[in-house]
Amino acid sequence: MNVIFISPHFPYYYYNFCDRLKKRGVTVLGIGDTPYENISQQTKDSLNEYYYAKSLEDYDSVYKAVAYYISKFGRISWIESENEYWLMTEAHLRTDFNVTTGPKLDRMGEQRYKSKMKAVYQKANIPVAPYCVLESLDQGLSFARDHGYPLVVKPDNGMGASDTHKLKNDDDFINFYQNKQKDVPYICEVCIPGHVETFEGITDSKGKILVCTSHVMVNQVMDNVNEQKDTIFYSQPVEGKDIYTVGNATVQAFQAKGRFFHFEFMRLDEDHRELGKKGDLLGLEVNMRAPGAYIPEMMNLCYDIDVYTIWADMILYDKCYYEIKRKHWVAYAGRRNNKSYAYRDQELYDLYGKNISFQAEVPAALAEAMGNHIYVFRADSYEEMKKIADSILLPAGDRAKILARKEAEAREKEAQELEAKAREARERAQEAKKLADSFD
Repeated sequence: MNVIFISPHFPYYYYNFCDRLKKRGVTVLGIGDTPYENISQQTKDSLNEYYYAKSLEDYDSVYKAVAYYISKFGRISWIESENEYWLMTEAHLRTDFNVTTGPKLDRMGEQRYKSKMKAVYQKANIPVAPYCVLESLDQGLSFARDHGYPLVVKPDNGMGASDTHKLKNDDDFINFYQNKQKDVPYICEVCIPGHVETFEGITDSKGKILVCTSHVMVNQVMDNVNEQKDTIFYSQPVEGKDIYTVGNATVQAFQAKGRFFHFEFMRLDEDHRELGKKGDLLGLEVNMRAPGAYIPEMMNLCYDIDVYTIWADMILYDKCYYEIKRKHWVAYAGRRNNKSYAYRDQELYDLYGKNISFQAEVPAALAEAMGNHIYVFRADSYEEMKKIADSILLPAGDRAKILARKEAEAREKEAQELEAKAREARERAQEAKKLADSFD
């Protein structure tokens, strides 16, 4: 089997997808925009061959790379990237070279345009926020009069929280409209008073879920980007929960077959006259690729599995050979370079070294949403996980409290040790007195 993987070097840990395929005897062929000598050794080792294209934005160059691989290795069975940025390129290549193991161009509308995603959600009876595709300022202001503020506007075909704006009044709307990108279609929707809960996993060729999980985003990505908030999210159980029911319905509605998928929902934190009751789930958007932000690694830590192996086995055998059983609570905490924190790195390891799985510097291209320096850790309970997260993100202003608490703990320990010594001395004195009295 021949598999082409686009951009296997970024994010840097994506070499794992290629590695698991190659170890199973697949011929893995990379196409990337970084010279071969500059990619990591892990990436080099995970590939049978690498084709350098100066720009992956240049479709002709990527097309020529695929044509070259076909001329050398024969038929291509899969073309993947697991990267939101290259999904349209994947689909274009599958269409041009008739690769049938993934979505072609005719399916990309509902997978790339948020307005079309909402239409699919609605057909599956999954509620969404009222919205309109913004065509004029008057239309937008009319939508605001009908639904009220706050509203959210963002590119209809966009990634992450880039160019996303929260509008609180007409002045905000007018200012946005006058300064927006001219040739970009925007979607405007009612701002949902809630938090994001994800549903991600891997399906087989029939759309059966092989493995899945969910993560709770404590802050919205939009706020992380626009307000430079700390990034914090954690895994939650899915078995028997409404997030699984709605997530599985979304898998079927979008025909997510033989895919790694990543869906986002909003859970209402309060009742809303148009949106529903507190606790209800609304469809937000779908991503037909692996989740970012180290979530694949978090899935591994949560279940003690290897999702890259599950993905590779799905491609080769259409099966998962792991017993999927949740074992840990796993969380991600991202710090900002422009903030100071109470605990230094070594202090965190002194306290929670057995829990911290890894830390990493985040590439600048991803840091706005993910934080600059991140810790991924796991615990045996929600309470323990929350305590660790709170410690990692505790502001520097609270350091005096920490030092005072440490001082108090040290003094208390010292007092306990002195009390123990005094008690021991009294006992020895009593024994000596008894011995002296025995001579009378």
